[in-house]
Amino acid sequence: MKKLLAASILALATAYPTTAANPPFDTPAPIAYLEDLSSGAVLYAKDADRRIPPASMAKMMTVYVAFDLIKKGELKLDQTIEVRPETWKKWHSQGSTMFLAVGEKPKVEDLLNGIVTLSGNDACVVLAEGIAGTEEAFTNLMNIQAKKLGLANSQFGTSNGWPDEGRTFVTARDLAHLAKATIQDHPQLYKQFYSRTSYTWGKTLGAGADITQGNRDPLLGRVAGADGLKTGHTEEAGYGFTGSAEQNGRRLVMVVAGLDSYGGRAEESVRFMEWGFRAWKSRPIVKKGRKVGDVAVQGGGSSEVGVVAPRDLAATIPAGTSPEMQGKIVYQGPVKAPIKAGDHVADLVIDSAGMPQQVLPLVAESDVGEAGFFRRIWLGLTGLFGA
Repeated sequence: MKKLLAASILALATAYPTTAANPPFDTPAPIAYLEDLSSGAVLYAKDADRRIPPASMAKMMTVYVAFDLIKKGELKLDQTIEVRPETWKKWHSQGSTMFLAVGEKPKVEDLLNGIVTLSGNDACVVLAEGIAGTEEAFTNLMNIQAKKLGLANSQFGTSNGWPDEGRTFVTARDLAHLAKATIQDHPQLYKQFYSRTSYTWGKTLGAGADITQGNRDPLLGRVAGADGLKTGHTEEAGYGFTGSAEQNGRRLVMVVAGLDSYGGRAEESVRFMEWGFRAWKSRPIVKKGRKVGDVAVQGGGSSEVGVVAPRDLAATIPAGTSPEMQGKIVYQGPVKAPIKAGDHVADLVIDSAGMPQQVLPLVAESDVGEAGFFRRIWLGLTGLFGA
């Protein structure tokens, strides 16, 4: 049986350590969450685990499912999907729309732009039907993916977040985790689709002029490094937003929900993200490739493997401070062989009084193959007699 193992490894103190505490912040948003993805530090959490209707923020899961299928080669960006009359009839004027037409055959790429930039409810359902046959079948894929991602307090009953008597719910923490997964698992697709400021699709009645709609993301063009993700609004949910920005190697993900106005959402989103960058700073911890320690290996040609930093690792600390910090390696172990160099096998957990715990990845320094015949016998004997 694997156990959670920890080994204290280093003190990360400066010559003149100072006392640190979370910088103060207050928001009228009933629900708010801010995480520094670069360090894993949760910088702010306000009712972040309350189940709430996501409104159009649910569309992030629809997009994630599509991105995952594209990555696997099971869905193509240039694949076309026909707009069914029944789908058009239900969704052509129901909330936000891409202005799809009956019988039209948009590409998957067009539909993704219609979902991400235009928040088209019609685009979501057309894409869902094209992928899984029915929207109901597609929501099963959404829930399977949510389980894989560890979104323990989220459930999806629609592809677009339209009110469904409470069957669809999320939490701010889960939304941030979904945003993180989107950015880290599908970086090229994220870059391609989430930062577009406007998109043109559809024709006006009568004149037949092109319809161009702007992205409602309140951070784009207002906060340096902002590049996604998704707003949401219904009468039930209020105004919400899940957003991300990257500055000087630090990437933050924020969620606000339950605000009472479009303008209030925009103002709080900008203020929240700017606070995250101004009130906190990055502190280098371990250079890329540096060995941090060793972890035990089960059934391998070696009894342990070194763990190294897969990138330059840094902690997040309040600006103007230099707190004393302690680090330890934590992992589920012993780690079972075979192991490939670069496999994520442990984490570096950083602790400091008065500050959020931070979890940074560590990877295997080298390959460890499975034990050979004679070593397996030896390992069996030592395990039997406790040698």
